[in-house]
Parts: sequence; structure tokens; C-alpha cells
Amino acid sequence: MSETPEKNPSQNPLLSPTSSRSVTETINGSHRFVIQGYSLAKGMGVGKHIASDEFTVGGYKWAIYFYPDGKNPEDNSTYVSVFIALASEGTDVRALFELTLVDQSGKGKHKVHSHFDRSLESGPYTLKYRGSMWGYKRFFRRAMLETSDYLKDDCLKINCTVGVVVSAIDCSRLHSIQVPDSDIGSDFGMLLENMEGSDIIFNVAGEKFHAHKLVLAARSSIFLSELFEGLDSDEQEIMVPDMEPKVFEAMLQFIYRDELVEDELVASSSSSSPLITDTITAKLLAAADRYDLARLRRVCESRLCKDISVNSVSQTLALAERFHAAELKAICLRFAAENLAAVMRSDGFEYLKESCPALQSEILKTVAGCEEDCSSGSKSRSVWAQLSDGGDTGGRRVRQRT
Repeated sequence: MSETPEKNPSQNPLLSPTSSRSVTETINGSHRFVIQGYSLAKGMGVGKHIASDEFTVGGYKWAIYFYPDGKNPEDNSTYVSVFIALASEGTDVRALFELTLVDQSGKGKHKVHSHFDRSLESGPYTLKYRGSMWGYKRFFRRAMLETSDYLKDDCLKINCTVGVVVSAIDCSRLHSIQVPDSDIGSDFGMLLENMEGSDIIFNVAGEKFHAHKLVLAARSSIFLSELFEGLDSDEQEIMVPDMEPKVFEAMLQFIYRDELVEDELVASSSSSSPLITDTITAKLLAAADRYDLARLRRVCESRLCKDISVNSVSQTLALAERFHAAELKAICLRFAAENLAAVMRSDGFEYLKESCPALQSEILKTVAGCEEDCSSGSKSRSVWAQLSDGGDTGGRRVRQRT
């Protein structure tokens, strides 16, 4: 029996070499924190701060803390302090930071503390756990700040940039083919504008709009019922009561394009500051509820949410309740609870008492929830305490924490 000769390793065919690449980079994001009423914030106490809204960068939530009387008791309120805090759960989060106190004179002489664009001997800063902070106890001498161009009309502006350090294996191929963004919305929008193949007419306060039954039925269960179940076969025109032509047109554009046409919204809006209920967005929310357009309702909720203030929250809450905008309602309730004293003194609160008195009890329930948060330590600023020492009476909230 003959022996099988051993194979020489050098005779094996060569395998294709493999490779990989580790890429470490930062995911950057910025937030502007406007502190209105600086002089009123003074005297709140050493170690007590005003917090910005939380913002997300690199999958983590962050917040800016401003200490009008400083963070360090040894400084006797000589300096203001500014810190960036990790506001969500996380361990050993590595990041770069930049804090900029904005020069409001227009000269561009901003005060900048930055990790970016310079070599760091010890590498990026590491935040060990939620609540960890980076910043400056002696950010600026208070006496100098109050006579500087950084303070204008009792307002400070602080820009913050966070760069979260991430590492990943780059597996992208050397060659790729770019796929263009979907243009189906544009195509359907042209179908609406050209009126080609339209088979239904809507009469809105004398103005007529041509549309396509199948498109409307596909987007709205209400249109499906009206056009294919409750409409005579020979009926070609439908009267639409209780709606303005500009609102119906904007709704049609959304149905076809799946987005709001900004130019039309701007043109339809008043140049003055109307009541929330008179805005095109509020009227579109009503239309979305009427025709069961869930995505349009959510878009309107998002837009209205951005304009919530002490003076507007009551009307916005009433709108949310009336047109089943659940997420907007929850945000309004929370805002009203956190700014209870100021909201109760606003004209809008009287509107709420007259139009939706039942919502007042819901606000109080939310206040109770805020008090529970306060006692558990997640919020150290009592909601009821606002009733004794006042609150922010204009614009957005300024949450004070210790």
C-alpha cells in the first residue's frame, strides 16, 4: 500500500487577504441656551443652577447648567459657573466639549472654552455616570460680566457643542452607488396641480378643488367612506362646510405630497401675532382630526409644541383636547404644571377656565405627579413653591434647580 505524500504548505493556493479598519471619531451636536432675566436669577444661592432643556448628542442626553451665584462656596459669588452635564444613563462616556459665551455686540469677540481643534494630553474627557459634569466653576467674573457685551437686555446666550467619541469597524465597500431620495411626493403633487385624471370636485366656500378619489381614499378612512360608500355614482361635486379654502388646500397638498408646503403656509399666515386658534397650523390640526389624517395631526402637534409658552399653553391645551392630540396634550399639561404660578396669572388661563374647565383638574393631577418627582429627587424645585415666589411670565420656561 503506497503512502499518501504529505502536502507542502507552500503548495496550497493563496487565500485572498482580508482587512478591516477601526475608526474613532466624534458625533457632534450643538445647543443654544438663552438666559433671559439674568438679573432676576441672581441671588438664588451658591450651588443652585438654571438648567437648559435636555438635548441629545451621540445617543445621550445632555443639559447646560448655569450658576448665577457660582458653584463654589469659597468664591463668595464672585464668579458665574457653567457646566455641561450628562442627563441620561451612561457609564464612561467619552466626549469633547465647547462652551461659548456669545458676544452680543456683533464684534464677534466670543468667550470660547473648547476641546476641539487642539491636542489633549490625556485624551477626551470621561463622564463616569449620569449627573457627571464638565465645565468651569470660575467661568466669568460676575462684576465684569455685568458690564460686558456678553450681557444685553438682561440676556445671556451660551452655545454648547458636545462631541461624543465613538469607535467602529469600517466595513464600507470601496465602491457604492448613490440612490436618490424618493420623489413620489413630488410626482403626486404634480398630479394634484395638473388635475390630470381628477374625478371629484370639492367646493369650499365657493372655491373649487379637483382631486382623485383613489388617492384620497388611500390616505384617509373618512374619505374612503365618503367617496366610495356614501356618494352617489353620478355625484361629482362635494360641498365642504366649516373650513377655509387655504386650510383645505394645505391639507390636500399634504395628502398628495406627505409634507406641508412651507411657502403656502407662510403666505397663509398673518403678519401679526394671531391667537393660537387662528393659526393655519391649528386649523390644519382640526382638519387632520376631521379626516383622520394621523401623520398630519402629528406634524401639527410638533409645530404647535415648539411655540408653547406661558401665555399660549392654555389655548394649545384646549386645542389638543378638542382634536385628540394626545402627545401635545401631555406636553402642555407638564408645562403648565411646571410653570403653574405664571400660567395661572396669564390671560390664557381664563380662556381655559371658560372653554375647558375639566382640564383644570388634569393640570392639578399633573402637578401632583411633579410633586412626586420632586420628593423622589428627580426634581428639586417644588411646583407649589412657584405660587409663593412667582414664575416666568413670558415665553418659555426657565427651570430652576438646586
